[in-house]
Amino acid sequence: MDSTPVTPSLRERTRRAVHAEITDTALRLFAEQGFEATTVDQIAAAAGISRRSFFHYFGSKEDVVLGDLEALGLRVRDALEARPAAETAWEALRAALKTLQGPDTDAVTELQIAGMYADAPSLRAKHLEKHLRWQELFAPEIERRLGIAPGATADPRARAVIAAALACLDIAVEAWRESGGTADPVDLFDAAVAAVRA
Repeated sequence: MDSTPVTPSLRERTRRAVHAEITDTALRLFAEQGFEATTVDQIAAAAGISRRSFFHYFGSKEDVVLGDLEALGLRVRDALEARPAAETAWEALRAALKTLQGPDTDAVTELQIAGMYADAPSLRAKHLEKHLRWQELFAPEIERRLGIAPGATADPRARAVIAAALACLDIAVEAWRESGGTADPVDLFDAAVAAVRA
């Protein structure tokens, strides 16, 4: 098996660079004007692209903040499925959700994004939509870990565990934001989960 890293094509590197530039421009405008007051047209103009080009990279301005929800959910699901079989549902979910905290995370940007949720109803709505989609993605693996037969739709336990874990994650992120980024988000998540499970 060849383990040589594959270098992205020029086209892919260009796409990533434009994506990053649009994101940086949008986040700057959001910080200056507020999320709700900033329009897609303003972002496109400031980034030097057309409105149509903006929608080539992002489905909405909410997607600039939230990222590719489907790809993130799939990444967490894959990490969840790769966890050791002996781990409980909670242990596996905790480890899988930690993959959201990437090595290239910029704390200042993350604090800025976390702050937007309190002021932007459209972001909160999109975030809730993400939670519902992620529940569907993670449910089969959590059901397996809980010993729930596949297709047992009347059994609420797996979705309850997932919903509680995601709520604890949101609460931990908000507490981290309130600390100015000084608290450990993993410790905050663990404290929230411990309170729920007490």
